[in-house]
Amino acid sequence: MSDGLSLHLIDAFADGPFTGNPAAVVFLDHGRPDRWMQQLAMEMNQAETAFLLPRADVFSLLWMTPMSEVDLCGHATLASAHYLWSEGVLGPDGTARFHTRSGLLTARRTDGGWIAMDFPAIRSRAVPPPDDITMALGVTPREVLQGDYDLLCVVDRAGVVRGLSPDLAAIAKWDVRGVIVTAPADQGGIDFLSRFFAPALGVPEDPVTGSAHCALAVYWAERLGRNELAGYQASRRGGMVRCVVQGERVVLSGKAVTVVRGIVTAT
Repeated sequence: MSDGLSLHLIDAFADGPFTGNPAAVVFLDHGRPDRWMQQLAMEMNQAETAFLLPRADVFSLLWMTPMSEVDLCGHATLASAHYLWSEGVLGPDGTARFHTRSGLLTARRTDGGWIAMDFPAIRSRAVPPPDDITMALGVTPREVLQGDYDLLCVVDRAGVVRGLSPDLAAIAKWDVRGVIVTAPADQGGIDFLSRFFAPALGVPEDPVTGSAHCALAVYWAERLGRNELAGYQASRRGGMVRCVVQGERVVLSGKAVTVVRGIVTAT
């Protein structure tokens, strides 16, 4: 295409610009080689770049970090849904349907600018911790669990989560996608805090991680005895994720805002 491809930078799980987790969203006119998409993701240098391709009543959606394609990504899905409505690709009452490596994911707009996404629930099991976990995290978790992708480390206090300065080189050697560290919240309106580190994927710390909340929501719903929860990811940018556990699914809700509109010319 002589005019190039639409590329937007969208902050997801964000209350306003420059908060939450930025994702690049590229709207494709036809399929592109994996190598080209990976090069563009490296060029964007965001935690995730989403590639959207319309197919009848569904959109193919894949997510790439600067280093590899991933199986599930919440914030780039939220950003993609926001793109479809904000650019008029879908009507305001339409449902965004995405065909992904994790099956069919859907998103719909709700009141107050929130977007609700239907994602798979992730159940975690207790596992022996890595031998160097205390050295790597700077704290000894009271629980260590393994989900579909990540190690889930539970500590006692929210202040510990906020103050973490982990050894990312050590974490990158563990056989997991990333590491979630979580604790009960210490402020009103929030049930739990978390942070997420994925240095093996080229993401030292992800600002707000939707897919991690697929596991966090299930864990805290079981501990707190209720299915509707609010999580806050306490990164430097920070962001709120509303969670509703519904059997084998989790509804994750957040807001998004477009920060940059651009064109990809190297097509």
